[in-house]
Amino acid sequence: MVLRSCWKSRHKNGSGPAASCWIRPGLATLLWLCVTQFACGVGAVGETKNVVQKDAEFDITYNDRVTSENQTIYAFNHTISRNKTEGVRVTVDVLSWGLESPILFVVRQKQAVLSFQVPLILRGLYQRKYPYNHVGRTLCQPPTRALSETQYFFVDVSTLSSQGTNYQLRVSRVESFTLHTDKKFSFTASPSQPQYFKYVFPDGVDTVVVKVNSDMTFPCSVMSVQDIQCPVFDLDNNVAFTGMYQTMTKKGAITVQRKDFPSNSFYVVIVVKTEDEACGGPLRFYPLRPDELIDAGNRSKAINVVVSPAINSEVYVMGMLFCLGIFLSFYLLTLLVACVENKRMKKREVFEIPADMSPAETGTIPAAPYEYGSFADNGSTLSSEAITDSATSTDNNYGYMERSLESVGRSRHESLSSVEEDDYDTLDDIDSDKNIVRTKKFLCVSDLARKDKRILSKKYQIYFWNIATIAVFYALPVIQLVITYQTVVNVTGNQDICFYNFLCAHPLGALSAFNNILSNVGYVMLGLLFLLIVLKRDIIHNRALIRNDLNALECGIPKHFGLYYAMGTALMMEGLLSACYHVCPNYTNFQFDTSFMYMIAGLCMLKLYQKRHPDINASAYTAYACLAGVIFFSVLGVVFGKGNMVFWIVFSVIHILATLLLSTQLYYMGRWRFDSGVLRRIVYIIYTDCIRQCSGPMYIDRMVLLVMGNIVNWSLAAYGLIERPNDFASYLLAIAICNLLLYFAFYIIMKLRSGERIQCLALVCILFTAVVWGFALYFFFQGLSTWQKTPAESREHNRDCILLSFFDDHDIWHFLSSIAMFGSFLVLLTMDDDLDYVQRDKIFVF
Repeated sequence: MVLRSCWKSRHKNGSGPAASCWIRPGLATLLWLCVTQFACGVGAVGETKNVVQKDAEFDITYNDRVTSENQTIYAFNHTISRNKTEGVRVTVDVLSWGLESPILFVVRQKQAVLSFQVPLILRGLYQRKYPYNHVGRTLCQPPTRALSETQYFFVDVSTLSSQGTNYQLRVSRVESFTLHTDKKFSFTASPSQPQYFKYVFPDGVDTVVVKVNSDMTFPCSVMSVQDIQCPVFDLDNNVAFTGMYQTMTKKGAITVQRKDFPSNSFYVVIVVKTEDEACGGPLRFYPLRPDELIDAGNRSKAINVVVSPAINSEVYVMGMLFCLGIFLSFYLLTLLVACVENKRMKKREVFEIPADMSPAETGTIPAAPYEYGSFADNGSTLSSEAITDSATSTDNNYGYMERSLESVGRSRHESLSSVEEDDYDTLDDIDSDKNIVRTKKFLCVSDLARKDKRILSKKYQIYFWNIATIAVFYALPVIQLVITYQTVVNVTGNQDICFYNFLCAHPLGALSAFNNILSNVGYVMLGLLFLLIVLKRDIIHNRALIRNDLNALECGIPKHFGLYYAMGTALMMEGLLSACYHVCPNYTNFQFDTSFMYMIAGLCMLKLYQKRHPDINASAYTAYACLAGVIFFSVLGVVFGKGNMVFWIVFSVIHILATLLLSTQLYYMGRWRFDSGVLRRIVYIIYTDCIRQCSGPMYIDRMVLLVMGNIVNWSLAAYGLIERPNDFASYLLAIAICNLLLYFAFYIIMKLRSGERIQCLALVCILFTAVVWGFALYFFFQGLSTWQKTPAESREHNRDCILLSFFDDHDIWHFLSSIAMFGSFLVLLTMDDDLDYVQRDKIFVF
């Protein structure tokens, strides 16, 4: 019965020219109208509905009225050609409307159907509803194989409103529908009037960059790149269904490759969102009634689009050769320095320097280099007794017996196969000697290098094997995870997942930003070079020990290379994990980029301390356990630290307590106990040293360092508690770097104050490293992207490449920071070379 009424209504209104136009499309169109009328709710059996069909023309505005009793069909025809792309745009205005019965517009084309209602209801966050009375949509152009073809399309207008609604309809051609290479095109878009345009790859161009700019930060918008197919998803609620897309405020860029689009062309789609929350903008108040409509106001946005060719393969090759050339030059320079050093050592063998020469004997330092004034010895002794519970003698030289060089050869030949690091501690006399020696007022390296070297070497080699094990177990799941991230980005097309510098992100294979990954090769190459340099020194030193060279046995800073090997491995792993992070940089995997930075900072501080405290330096297990705790807090800070006051209070308290415990450990050289009596001993120290008599600290140098360290750390803890920075991982790294720089500066100052000198090679390394660090930090703070903001806000910081049209500012930071870290390691390796021929009982501890 419904079909019969449809047939009757068509015949009743089917006379005249309109009827002839209607017959041309054939029976399929007739059946479509009947099904449409049935779907629109023709209820009573036998009810008739008037259908009016009109021949319509382009660029004419039709003012009509539609009710539930009539339906209007506008028939259009236009000629399309294979060599010319021309868009068609339908614009609708509703002059009077009711929310209960909107007008439905259905556009039927040869291979596509587009339907929308007016007023158009777009939903925002929490299902907010925004009505739009003015709607404009661009029709998808079906492909044609013929040189020229006339195609028909129809616009059906219907409603269920019995009162009727007035509307305006206009169909026009989009003359500038095709984008041209390197030519800026400007237009305006809004949530109900999205825009899209076609781009065809020119011959010889395989990759292009679609750049979208606007002078307006808001309203928030989405740019999308979609294949040439119907339908085109150009509304806020469906733009993410296909292709590649990203949110944007002022800037947006997507790199498009020809291989991803079989038709050698694509659509650039611009959609304005109904709300700005996705771009970091303010969010409207929630309506009082759930179904209440919210007036969105004027959300039009002026936008510019430019499609530019991307770099070609020659630029890729040039970038890779440049990157490798820079770091291979360090290998050549190292080889040259090694040759010069070998010649110098051969000359030194001819003019042998006596092993007993020292700065003290040549008058470079006074016999008592630390004259701090007079102290109340009994007060200081009571302090030491309270903390260490050791012997009561205050003689600085008590229990210390200076070993002669002649005894070294004999001790080297003793069997040490069953000796362990703490074997000496089982003897009561050595126990007493250890407590007395380590609490002397003036310590020498020989006082803290009493344990057997072979045992200590094994102890410090554990640093290398542990970090190698950590690296394998850490890196494998990281690589698996970032590959998954990249796969998700490539499959979904959601480019808001990763925070690239989209204006300088050069893809290669499945990787979206190959240049950011390539620039990390410097960490790996220079880390390997540092390992080779350390290996060379290790071999030379072992050969000297085998031939019982007295200078190697009893002079200079004790040579333990395990921490150096760990530092070189950490630098290589930093490069690998930084590359993994830059596969898809975001806040969830930022810890990949920082974990081994914590390792490097911690290992450098341990190495500085080990130089003059080899017997009492932390074991590898303790050190890595502490670093694991740091990384644990880093993860907690990233996940829970943003604006969480409770977390910052807990972290600041732990930070301050850890600083106090470490200060006590360093001040008393480990000769104190943390037990139930620690509070009693603290009170006793305060009473004896501050109340009964005012005596200064026994170890002035250590006290100065620790006071400065506590000031710095307490200040950083207060800053974190007050400001609560969003980037907790970088804040934690800043704490580590500040402490490292403070200790390094203290070490250099005390070294010069003790009459020691810095050799030319070490001085060159220090100056070179300082300059490179300065330039590196400049590029680091350029901030090309940030995951602390929304992806759209992050893209506002994007900038073009600045080096070889391939590398951006952050890539240069990678280059310079890897060189600076390598230089810093060389400083640690060479800064005490001037002491290689000075007896250890003449080298002071600080």
